[in-house]
Amino acid sequence: MDSFKQMETLVAVVTLGSLSAAARQEGVVPAMIGRRLDALEERLGVRLLVRTTRSITLTQEGTAFYEDALRILGELADAEAAVASGSGRVRGHLRLSAPAGFGRRHVAPHVASYQRMHPDIKVTLDLSDRLVDFVRDRIDCAIRISDLADSSLVALRLAENRRVVVASPAYLAEYGIPYRLEDLSGHNCLSLGESQSRGWSFMRQGELVNLKVSGVLECNDGAVLHDWAIRGLGLAWRSLWEVKDDLSEGRLVTVLDAYASPDYPVYAVVAARRLLPLRVRHFIEHLRACYSAPGYWD
Repeated sequence: MDSFKQMETLVAVVTLGSLSAAARQEGVVPAMIGRRLDALEERLGVRLLVRTTRSITLTQEGTAFYEDALRILGELADAEAAVASGSGRVRGHLRLSAPAGFGRRHVAPHVASYQRMHPDIKVTLDLSDRLVDFVRDRIDCAIRISDLADSSLVALRLAENRRVVVASPAYLAEYGIPYRLEDLSGHNCLSLGESQSRGWSFMRQGELVNLKVSGVLECNDGAVLHDWAIRGLGLAWRSLWEVKDDLSEGRLVTVLDAYASPDYPVYAVVAARRLLPLRVRHFIEHLRACYSAPGYWD
């Protein structure tokens, strides 16, 4: 049995969620899909899937093989498309993820220009502040502004970024200005759900400090936290790109600048550096070129 057909079958089953869905897509009976998966597991000598009547779950080995299969099949499709077109045209479906606020301002416009440059590309952009699952969500590339917690992924630096603690002048007039990190315990700190447990990061005497903060308002949408800070509802720890205009126009001011947090660069995160599909490599290069243009962040 053709090994590429087995790989294609595994990818179809995982992405579509069932043997029957994969069978319908290909126009065969589900038993044929099952035999291909059995043959693949027997050839490799490992269990790739845990199959029940209600669900299909990848094993650890299955997850690794699925990710490699996605990349290999993507490379094959890109190579065939390039040869067929005779011009190295980029083709295929590019699936991206980015934080909601940053994605609206600094990813979506470049997705549109990238697609115009490569009209044979289809792009799906998911804007969400949650961390995506590359396998479950079928993501080719995720844009992130944070340290990379998952060591199985690869982060490619795109641009620099700083985070600052901000508040409205009205809030500071009513509740006072925090001058020390310990002063934050007396303030309402506006946080994303996940950062509430992780804390805000600062530098104190040359050492990185992750400080747990608390408050009565919490939201998983950074744009809402930004709006709450402008309305004088508390302190917020936001990226400089997001609040720069508010700082220049006086709607917000920074505090605790003496404890400026370390940089939180903008990354393109991929499952592996090797065998990146052409559509992903070109998009990452496109973003780098946009972000490095003189005056882009001004």
